[in-house]
Amino acid sequence: MATINELKQDLHIEANLMGNPLRFATTWGIFSPREIDSGTDLFLRYLQVKDDEVALDIGCGYGPIGLAIAASAVKGEVHMVDKDFVAVEYANKNAEMNGLSNAKAYLSNGLSSVPKDIEFTTVVSNIPAKVGKEMLSILLHDVHQQLAPGGQFVVVTINGLRQYMKRNFIEVFGNYEKVKQGKDYTISRCVKQ
Repeated sequence: MATINELKQDLHIEANLMGNPLRFATTWGIFSPREIDSGTDLFLRYLQVKDDEVALDIGCGYGPIGLAIAASAVKGEVHMVDKDFVAVEYANKNAEMNGLSNAKAYLSNGLSSVPKDIEFTTVVSNIPAKVGKEMLSILLHDVHQQLAPGGQFVVVTINGLRQYMKRNFIEVFGNYEKVKQGKDYTISRCVKQ
């Protein structure tokens, strides 16, 4: 059994994400501290980004998705937001540890604190099952407003939310694409027309 002092030490993950070897410091109390969760892993195997992407990662946690994008989009920039200050602290620490100066994390409930003048080319999220339909509605409309024409919104959800995402993507964006469905997770994508 680990002592309390041992439990308070950072955990460390090394992973190859989107072809980039990345290192992460994590801690208990943020999502999936021991390993890259299977939804994120599936998501990053199918996500397509350009090297000059202006991306937003909503609910970034300690940063695996946002930093994988930053490592692939070397001419781009990545905004990572989370409503948990510990997650934001670790996402920034991990950006620095991986030398990714094109990524930064900050506190925001959805897009509430994201500068309104930024047009994103890609918005991503590993949407928690318990997000609630009100928050999801706010997210969808805010993302639609800040996506550049032709920009993509790509999410990974548990399979149980697949039809819900499809309905809402079609309602707000007018389109929906199921990128990949795994055993437990589905990757859904829509494009701003």
